[in-house]
Amino acid sequence: MSCYISSNANRLYTAVELTYGRVPAITAQNRFPAVKLTTRQQVDAADRKDKTGSRTFGGVPGGSRRRTTFELRTYLTGWTPGTEEPGYGPLFQASLGEAPMGFAGSTVAGEVSSSRISFSQAHGLVLGQAVALGGEIRFVTSIVDSSTVQVNAPFTSGLAAGSTAGPTLTYFPRTELESASVFDYWSPSTAVQRILCGSAVDQMRIQINGDFHEFSFTGVAQDLIDSSSINSSLGQLDSFPEEPPLEQLDYTIIPGHLGQVWIGVTPEQFFTLTGATITLTNNVESRSREFGSTVPQCLAAGRRSVSVDFSLYERDDAATKALYQAARQQSPVSVMFQLGQQSGQLFGVYLQSVVPDVPEFDDGDVRLEWHFRDARAQGTIDDEIMVAFG
Repeated sequence: MSCYISSNANRLYTAVELTYGRVPAITAQNRFPAVKLTTRQQVDAADRKDKTGSRTFGGVPGGSRRRTTFELRTYLTGWTPGTEEPGYGPLFQASLGEAPMGFAGSTVAGEVSSSRISFSQAHGLVLGQAVALGGEIRFVTSIVDSSTVQVNAPFTSGLAAGSTAGPTLTYFPRTELESASVFDYWSPSTAVQRILCGSAVDQMRIQINGDFHEFSFTGVAQDLIDSSSINSSLGQLDSFPEEPPLEQLDYTIIPGHLGQVWIGVTPEQFFTLTGATITLTNNVESRSREFGSTVPQCLAAGRRSVSVDFSLYERDDAATKALYQAARQQSPVSVMFQLGQQSGQLFGVYLQSVVPDVPEFDDGDVRLEWHFRDARAQGTIDDEIMVAFG
């Protein structure tokens, strides 16, 4: 028996649930490197009004409703393109709603224009899907024909005929959300193991240009199951599932300053970004007030909100002045961030239409800095944000 449980002696897994609250099976591929998982389960009990003849609290009745919340943080790490999705992929699916769409890659026939690619065969791509080439990632904005697409920004290294576009995995928003289970296994195996079932991501945040690129997911769960008190009514499990056999996990972390930024009506590359945060809020409500149940029975998502905060140093170049003018005129601009700069370590997030407010001028440092606050992304139907791995 160990004296204490080390806070670093745990392994996290996640998988999408086929039915809300029903814990799915997992394999070693579902494991992902996490920074921190915080969970809280509270009893939702009203204040007692009965007259007892004293001022003593009489206690909370058994079987009161429970509310479970969580926050999970992880870094952008390497993955193997063309095989499995990244271990934390189900969390992105739970955040956006749609199952990931894969692109197997193709051979480039040539460059039609700076941002138009011709492939040597039918590409099978759809609007918003990602293309990775030469350590860069872009998103399809127009399908020209079965072998040619227009992307949101040019590839800086050019497109040589015969070069290969690598595999990508793109996550799209959807009206209906999926729930996921998060498995929290600890060493030694006799310690209390936990599962967050029915986890609904209410807010996803992407932090850019910190020490490391970081993702965070917060939301509500149906229940918190543990190995010491499990019964058949929890997660539709007969027993607490054993942890999958351990396999080698890629802990390659991508430095927070590596990547590219493309912003504008006609997107231009910015090298002056000092920091950015993309926030997706689903406004999730769980069906938790049902008679006869102590835990939520399903989840419902409200209006989606996608916003971006970003800061950059002012310059007197045309791209910076055009961005300010777009903010003054309330003109939509596209925003794309590429995190990482080589295959297997690429992550892209694309907001096709963002209306920025006039930036705050911050002259408290040596260089003048602009802060764009809460710039809201917009779209038509489920197309205001796309994220992808490459």
